[in-house]
Amino acid sequence: MSRFIQVGGVKIGGGAPVSVQSMCDTDTRDSAATLAQIGRLADAGCQIVRVAVPDKAAIAPLAEITASSPLPVVADIHFDYRLALDAVAAGVSKVRINPGNIGAPERVRAVAQACQAARVPIRIGVNSGSVSKTLLAKHGAPTAAALVESATTQMAMLHEFGFEDICISLKSSSVTRTIEAYRLMRQVSDVPLHLGVTEAGTLYHGIIKSAVCMGALLADGIGDTLRVSLTEDVCEEVRAARAILQALGLRRGVEVVACPTCGRTRIDLRALAYDVERRLDGYDRPMKVAVMGCAVNGPGEAADADFGIAGGDGEGLLFARGQIVKKVAQEQLVDELMALIDAT
Repeated sequence: MSRFIQVGGVKIGGGAPVSVQSMCDTDTRDSAATLAQIGRLADAGCQIVRVAVPDKAAIAPLAEITASSPLPVVADIHFDYRLALDAVAAGVSKVRINPGNIGAPERVRAVAQACQAARVPIRIGVNSGSVSKTLLAKHGAPTAAALVESATTQMAMLHEFGFEDICISLKSSSVTRTIEAYRLMRQVSDVPLHLGVTEAGTLYHGIIKSAVCMGALLADGIGDTLRVSLTEDVCEEVRAARAILQALGLRRGVEVVACPTCGRTRIDLRALAYDVERRLDGYDRPMKVAVMGCAVNGPGEAADADFGIAGGDGEGLLFARGQIVKKVAQEQLVDELMALIDAT
């Protein structure tokens, strides 16, 4: 088990539930737009949000954001250590830096001291594009071992300054390299780990890469918090992350299962399944809902579902926990399903 850090009101590591993060794509200097997006992320189930802090002009709006945000805010800092100091003073709950691009050791010390005084943890964010030339020469490429050595070297620097409140990420666009790096890291340290695949891509490919990578790690008990990075609306990152956790039994919520259809299907099952998913969006009650194509794959194969419908020809079955409730006209299947769920 990893040790834990506290990010605002969210505990990371130490046996706490795996938390979901995302990052705003708004201009942090526009506090109204950023807060509006944070509100959407919170509604989608996000627990921690990161914002870019590109320059001094972002600091005053950042203070407004931290004061009003419903989520703990992480400041993403690169190159200018003074921005990290200002972000801590602005009330952020965590700072994400790469000590390797902050500059001389005394600058890293200044960040560590400011974070220590404010009880603000630091995430060391290592990715394949930030490995130093020295380590690249040593390892020949941004290998998993190079990523881990980069992280442990930078962590040792913070430890030298008496700072222990650390989280680490080791991201690559390669799924296999990322998995290997996190597994290596877990062997050498119990520091909390933030999971992610960098530059994962658009919705379809990005979710697949993230699910394969994070699923493999989380199934082995590796990972304390995560972000699914997508070239897509940020709320899709949160939905994908929650689905990954739910698939592994690490989070409970609404789970919709649907059969793949076959030649027996006499109903537009795809439209039916999407309709059920849409209408259940926003329900946070743990339940499993099945949308099946026919009576063969109905109550029998979906016996462990709390509620379900099975299509037929002009009519279908409404069932609960493997027991048929009644037959329903096809056009009323979803309405009757929702009525049953709401009444139970």
